[in-house]
Amino acid sequence: MQRLVFLHEEALKSRKEGNMACISPDGKPTESGTRILRSLKSGAKLPENVAEDTGLPLFRVRSGLRELAEGGYANSKGDKYEISPRGVELLGKQ
Repeated sequence: MQRLVFLHEEALKSRKEGNMACISPDGKPTESGTRILRSLKSGAKLPENVAEDTGLPLFRVRSGLRELAEGGYANSKGDKYEISPRGVELLGKQ
């Protein structure tokens, strides 16, 4: 339980400082954000499916998908997420 509280406190601290797990301060996806986008490249998926594809924890994937959607790199379709044209463009440059 103590570890969960610590992780939650660290996540809150990072958000307050502007450091998101999947979007860097310059507005570009981080390594984990890029992994999530690569997973979405094959089609719209539930967060659970993205977590399976990437090996990232589900809580990280859920928050990452929200961040990527806010950044314009992904779109939500009901419970699923899909890569946006901006996300496709970003992956094409890598």
